[in-house]
Amino acid sequence: MFDFVRKHTRIMMGLMFLLIIPSFVLFGIQGYNRMNEGGEVVAKVAGHDIKQAEWDMAHRNEVQRVLTSSPSVDPKMLDSAEARYATLEKMVRDRVLAAAADKSHLVTSDARLARSLESDPSIAALRKPDGTLDVERYRQMVGSQGLTPEMFEARVRSDLSARQVLAGVIGTSFVPTAEADVALNAFLEKREVQVAMFKSGDFASKVTLTDAELEAWYKEHTAQFQSPEQATIEYIVLDQDSVKKSIVPNEQDLKTYYEQNASKLAGQEERRASHILIASPKTASADERKKARAKAEELLAEVRKAPASFADVAKKNSQDPGSAANGGDLDFFTRGAMVKPFEDAAFGMKVGDISDVVESDFGYHIIKLTSIRAPKQRSFEEMRPDLEAELRNQQAARKFAEVADTFTNGVYEQADSLKPVADRLKLTVQTATVQRQPAAGAKGVLASGKFLDALFSNDAIEKKRNTEAVETGPSQLVSGRVVQHTPAHTLPFAEVKDRVRQQLLATRSAALAKTEGEARLAAWKANPASATTLPAAVVLSRETTQQQPATVVDAALRADPAALPAWAGIDLGDQGYAVVKVNKIMPREAGKEELMKQGRDQVAQAWATAENAAYYNLLKERFKVKINVPQPSFKTSADAAAVVKQ
Repeated sequence: MFDFVRKHTRIMMGLMFLLIIPSFVLFGIQGYNRMNEGGEVVAKVAGHDIKQAEWDMAHRNEVQRVLTSSPSVDPKMLDSAEARYATLEKMVRDRVLAAAADKSHLVTSDARLARSLESDPSIAALRKPDGTLDVERYRQMVGSQGLTPEMFEARVRSDLSARQVLAGVIGTSFVPTAEADVALNAFLEKREVQVAMFKSGDFASKVTLTDAELEAWYKEHTAQFQSPEQATIEYIVLDQDSVKKSIVPNEQDLKTYYEQNASKLAGQEERRASHILIASPKTASADERKKARAKAEELLAEVRKAPASFADVAKKNSQDPGSAANGGDLDFFTRGAMVKPFEDAAFGMKVGDISDVVESDFGYHIIKLTSIRAPKQRSFEEMRPDLEAELRNQQAARKFAEVADTFTNGVYEQADSLKPVADRLKLTVQTATVQRQPAAGAKGVLASGKFLDALFSNDAIEKKRNTEAVETGPSQLVSGRVVQHTPAHTLPFAEVKDRVRQQLLATRSAALAKTEGEARLAAWKANPASATTLPAAVVLSRETTQQQPATVVDAALRADPAALPAWAGIDLGDQGYAVVKVNKIMPREAGKEELMKQGRDQVAQAWATAENAAYYNLLKERFKVKINVPQPSFKTSADAAAVVKQ
């Protein structure tokens, strides 16, 4: 395809002119864009479509959010089909709740919105020393999400309204104590059991295998002896770190940056103070607050008469458990470390001054300023390494977009080699052997499903051309080239003969163990008195498994208690077979009331979660939710848990 475009450029330009320009004339540019805007419909909620482009954008935002808050998260997990599907489900859930809120006329008042924004830690961090919001930084924060402040606040308002939909279900869920105890008793009861294990390894010596049997097994199970498709590749990575290596800030830029940021680079002034606190929280009554203030006024008069006694008075009277024992000493602190009334007073005093009574949400303070540590202004030469690193970071961020164009065009225009682009941008050509799916433990670009898809495309495999520049993370592009491709194939019998022997031996041994176990079970059930070889009884529960396999514990706890002793046989697969005899039921031990209450609370929480899920499923039916994308299956339970935690 690329060869045809390169060799017939004029023809292609003519076709584009004939086909595209008339459509612009008939429909206009905006109309032409709308024809293809959004891509295919991936889901539908209340008659409204969710399109592929919206899903892609939402997932990019989600990946950016996760990597920003948790840089150690494996990008492979975020780029998986499971993670993408989780994002789509979240989009559907948000729209279902929004539709339900709208239908029920649930709204969020301006006061409720203001309280929510004020309690948001990311917004609280944007406040200036005087307590006012830094509007410019606020605009930058919401702008990084592609929103204006008005759009951001509208989204928060919508989220708050949507939360009210399920709040009623969760808030009114109730489980009576008697029912909670029934559930807990059944879950935590113990059973006295005897377990006879018939391990497959004990029967291995009874198995004889011929070469003919091994080869027959191999032919029946060739799917288990496949060598996966793989490719040996070369690849280059462009990111801010690689761009940074080529940047050398000049002397004048360093000096200018130093002069413009000297005060900021010097750090903040620190102050050390001691205080006496008479505790009286905001929730206290007016009478209690009045008495606390009167007490503080008495102590203020005392320390002003004898300033040297401040530490002793603090030890005897301060109600701050963290500082009273140290004479009220709070050590050094900067602006922003203390509540605002305290900070304003402390930073308006001179060393040795004792403040008036200062009121805060915690009560009433008497402050004594004991020391001031002025910020130390470091010289230009002392700051040079930090200045160079900071400027490199800033210039690399600005230059990346420019270099990214060079990278993208270069790997396309010189598609038979990565070396020209690598030499031009001073990148390292790396090598690796990869498969279509990320290998266990893969990191970086080799964990990216998008990059692997590009490598295993027909054009990359058949023509050995560079892949397009693939975005595998924030400010990170990669291109690769297949050097050698090996299709999936069945490994020859001679090469896997030992593996075949191990598998067939395990299968035959397990079968013998199961046969023996079933025979013993039948004999013991028919004549319980003959079960003299059973091991000593142990007590099993879900909390105390006695190192028994989970299937054995489950079978013991599921056995019918109406007819004891109860017998059960459990097939352990390649591990063998187990026979369980349940002798008696041991009720749950009564614990401390605190633990009993904690257990009931957990039952109530599980019940509320179940009701919440049931109500949400009802809403999905009501608003005719349809997801057109098949749900991927998780490879392991750990994968599922990792995606849920996002």
